[in-house]
Amino acid sequence: MPQVTARTPRITLPTPLERRWQALRRLEATLGEALDRALQAEHGVSVSEYAALAALAFSDDGGHLRQQVLADAIPLQQSSLSRLVSRLERAGLTERFHCPNDRRGVYTQITDRGREVVFAARATYLDVVDRALAGAAGDPELIPLTEHLRGTPSDDQT
Repeated sequence: MPQVTARTPRITLPTPLERRWQALRRLEATLGEALDRALQAEHGVSVSEYAALAALAFSDDGGHLRQQVLADAIPLQQSSLSRLVSRLERAGLTERFHCPNDRRGVYTQITDRGREVVFAARATYLDVVDRALAGAAGDPELIPLTEHLRGTPSDDQT
């Protein structure tokens, strides 16, 4: 039987690529949980629901997207997207309609209420992301990524 110690072992993956990838995965998991908590508490939407509403609100096609385009933008599997869009539709944040040229094609359209929610939640979303990136800037494996993602003040003009 191996000897077990009370201390937490240090894990050092063998290559920089593995270490950076693992650090990125930890950041994504931590950030996703923080976003979900904040968006649910303050605006009543999950991070996936926010992502769908944001994709619709900021699309250049009048606030509607084919379901597959929306699934790719978030990204979610088609079956998960169908459940998510159903929840958004029940909440009055989106509505679905069939493509006039191809009755098999289904579009999701953001409603005025959906726009209100996504624009109200946007400040929370950006604040949580910014705080998470600032906190991750202390991880040597993530410094280049966090610097790139946080950008420069001139990047914020767009």
